[in-house]
Amino acid sequence: MYTILISVFAGGAVGSLFRHFVTDSTGWSIFWGIVGFFVCLFLLGMLLRRRIAAAMADMQLMLTEGQKALQARVNDYQNHPKGDPRRFLESMQRKQNELLTEALAHTDGLERFRNWIPLFGRQINTTRMQFHYQLKQFDKVDELLPKCLVLDPMSASMKLARQFAKDAPVEEMEKTYRKARARLRYNQSALLSALMSWIYVRKNRTDDAYALLEKACRDNSVDEGPNETLKRNRDALANNRVKQFSNAGFGDQWYALFLEEPRIRYERRPPTRFGRFG
Repeated sequence: MYTILISVFAGGAVGSLFRHFVTDSTGWSIFWGIVGFFVCLFLLGMLLRRRIAAAMADMQLMLTEGQKALQARVNDYQNHPKGDPRRFLESMQRKQNELLTEALAHTDGLERFRNWIPLFGRQINTTRMQFHYQLKQFDKVDELLPKCLVLDPMSASMKLARQFAKDAPVEEMEKTYRKARARLRYNQSALLSALMSWIYVRKNRTDDAYALLEKACRDNSVDEGPNETLKRNRDALANNRVKQFSNAGFGDQWYALFLEEPRIRYERRPPTRFGRFG
């Protein structure tokens, strides 16, 4: 990567200058050369991080403003419903996809940093993979996954969900789960554990699902106690109430994996007391 190459050159130059103009000691020249390498690496890294942070902030601002506009339309529709609810949802989905496509295009602006920072290319791939997943462009997701850094709960869950969708062997999914969980810090594996337990239930391995949830409840506890959805599912399996197993408590995080469709209830308003002339 360019940062390392430039830092090596800078360190060598510093060591050479010290060797010829400051000291005859080879040891001290090497020492100051190493210092020059790390100082240059630090300064370049700081400059690049600022530029990347600015580019990411622009993309995040665009997403935030777009989501606010979409939410405003949803709130307006809920307060003043007009037309067919299904058509409204389809319209909102198109707007959401347009927003995600625009965000995906923003990632092209990060390409100029790919060769400057080690593994940054994989970080770009991870961001793109998540956008493609939300757009349901699963062929692109499967193409990018081997080139991603799967370090966060959502990326790990997306990878596991794709393995399930492609009917991968349970052993392969278990390996993905264990590897991803080991990388997550305490209290971050709730969604991933919920997904793996859901897979076990779908595979009729409720004993494995219960054992996993038992540990997941310990690993994802806060002052108020274990994660409520994990706890509820664990208790349901403990009482042989498999039909009560549900990850709906995770809300948008769960449904964003596209393994289940949210249940939407359309309520028809009752007529007024005086009917159409009231």
